[in-house]
Amino acid sequence: MNQQFNQQLHELISAALKEDIGDGDHSTLSAIPPQQQGKAVLKIKQDGILAGMEVAEKIFKQVEPGAVFTPFKKDGDAMHTGEKAFEIAASIHTILSCERLVLNCMQRMSGIATLTHTYVEKLQGYHTRVLDTRKTTPNFRLLEKEAVRIGGGVNHRFALYDMIMLKDNHIDYAGGLEAAINRAWDYVQTQKPGMKIEVETRSIEDVKEVCRIGKGKVFRLMVDNFTPAQVAEAMKIIDGAFETEASGGINLQTITSYAETGVDYVSVGGLIHQAQSLDLSLKAVLV
Repeated sequence: MNQQFNQQLHELISAALKEDIGDGDHSTLSAIPPQQQGKAVLKIKQDGILAGMEVAEKIFKQVEPGAVFTPFKKDGDAMHTGEKAFEIAASIHTILSCERLVLNCMQRMSGIATLTHTYVEKLQGYHTRVLDTRKTTPNFRLLEKEAVRIGGGVNHRFALYDMIMLKDNHIDYAGGLEAAINRAWDYVQTQKPGMKIEVETRSIEDVKEVCRIGKGKVFRLMVDNFTPAQVAEAMKIIDGAFETEASGGINLQTITSYAETGVDYVSVGGLIHQAQSLDLSLKAVLV
């Protein structure tokens, strides 16, 4: 985790704890003496790919820097029902106040990592790799995209600020492909040197036009809502001039047929918005 990620994670944890605790965890305050220490273990109750271990450690230690986090597994490991992921030793107030946030993060992240891994397995032997999208839960994108990475997928742009992506509405509002590409290119030269430009195409004619006007300007060409046969046709026209991405309704049943075209990437919003959280629980260790 780099410095920017850690800073964003710190802010996410602070906001999430404030949302959950408010003016106090009164259940814990009313029942447990503040100085009492304890231990708990994270129990795995469903098979899948584990994600969120590093996040869980940071949550506990952000609240109590002296907490002792003992991992038994790591992010990206296969997990099986009955296994234990970690043990935490800390103030019982810390354990109970952090419990739900840790579980919410790890259950969600493990579900995404598991689904992503299933897609990645479908691409074994192919050049194509799977990308996530911006179809994420507001204020939770950081961890949803991290879960995709843990599951073996590739992160697309993180947000609107780190890449130019000219989609259908941009192109229509700008007055067409040529105007949109040229304006974006001029903007990059004067405002954001080095920023990459991706362009969405909606037809084979669009592909031909981007090939005509976009060389040296466009970094990646997306074909949106193309059939595998149309993607294969587009790949012949592009002939290596750009990185390529297929998008639009691609799922576990169809992803292999897209990979067979040789396209560089397929983007799948469902990696995140169709993933189901996995079953984990944090249980007290009674001595």
